[in-house]
Amino acid sequence: QVQLVESGGGLVQAGGSLRLSCASSGRAFSSFAVGWFRQAPGKEREFVATISGSGLITGYADSLKGRATISRDNAKNTVYLQMNNLKPEDTADYYCNAGSSTYDLRNLRTIGSWGQGTQVTVAS
Repeated sequence: QVQLVESGGGLVQAGGSLRLSCASSGRAFSSFAVGWFRQAPGKEREFVATISGSGLITGYADSLKGRATISRDNAKNTVYLQMNNLKPEDTADYYCNAGSSTYDLRNLRTIGSWGQGTQVTVAS
């Protein structure tokens, strides 16, 4: 099963930036799409951003559109999520997971196991 590990979270002031990383130790990393998701306390997990295996197709949740950029380096088996102009409502645990397509990931259909996530806290 595909297993990914998140890192890069932290405490940041509103308006600040963070870059999250999602690394895979498995083979055929470029063969699957990857998505970022988040879960705030007391809320359900929600889709944040997705990128296809080739990196040519990306998609974002409306809440982060214009403030986030997803990218991947298949040579390093890593997907990144650059988030700018962070807001307190972006505070959540952020997770990445793999999917068969970016469409599936937008609908939270994943093929990997969920990791521990990385915590993002945005102070006002």
